[in-house]
Amino acid sequence: MKKFAWTVRITVLVLLIWTLIFNKAVEVTPVSLSFAELPSEFSGYRIAHVSDLHNTEFGKENKGLLRKLRETTPDIIAITGDILDSRRTDTDVALAFLEEAMKIAPCYYVTGNHEGRIMAQYYDFKEAMEDLGVIVLENRKIRLEKGEQTITLMGIDDPNVCNDGIRGEPEAVAAARIRNLRSVEDGFTILLSHRPDLFPAYVSGGADLVLSGHVHGGQFRIPFIGGLYAPSQGLFPEYDYGLFSAEGTLMYVSRGLGNSVFPLRFHNRPEVVLLTLHQQ
Repeated sequence: MKKFAWTVRITVLVLLIWTLIFNKAVEVTPVSLSFAELPSEFSGYRIAHVSDLHNTEFGKENKGLLRKLRETTPDIIAITGDILDSRRTDTDVALAFLEEAMKIAPCYYVTGNHEGRIMAQYYDFKEAMEDLGVIVLENRKIRLEKGEQTITLMGIDDPNVCNDGIRGEPEAVAAARIRNLRSVEDGFTILLSHRPDLFPAYVSGGADLVLSGHVHGGQFRIPFIGGLYAPSQGLFPEYDYGLFSAEGTLMYVSRGLGNSVFPLRFHNRPEVVLLTLHQQ
């Protein structure tokens, strides 16, 4: 009996140490995607996807995270919300990270639900981001150019953010914002939006590729099953991590980097996603 008790204690201790180490070990996840509609000039285009930093630091002044980002040599960096944490907001950490990230590649940002909870602070933070050169896609779109060809990069605010006066159920809000932005001239379209559970709205909007985060991979990942819990989805969420497809729309959900309510992840390393686009 004593031997069994010691075995349990040692196992728990090893799991705890392993969990603590891997909670600070950022992984770069390479993802290669092919699209028939992608302009030929954009074949090989590289997008570093960063989500849910939550004021976390990986190494002093985020040097560990920035090193990983540099290694990806991206064309752009897409940031899909919750770079701040509403419970322990520190805009200095986020801005210091963004200042260095902008030296790696142009950064494009959309809000998450945490930014939506602290709007009084967010407005000053947004201004500071834009001073650094970060492009805030606040329910707007831009054209990305390569050679003589273009694609459309579109971003919508989290439903918690109501600067445009659109209110209602989150899926309806997302769908209305996409409708307001979409046009026949858009061509190949990438959508940045924080919440993956709104995937039906993204599909109805006709985006070719959606980048999302929010769910932290389900926080605790159970081998062969997936994420345990996600906000807005509950236990064993459908959209927890990875690639999802419906009616010609692909969505990649990042496991993200930081934590919020619960301070630890299990079997779920923080990640930067490197998406490489190819013409089919």
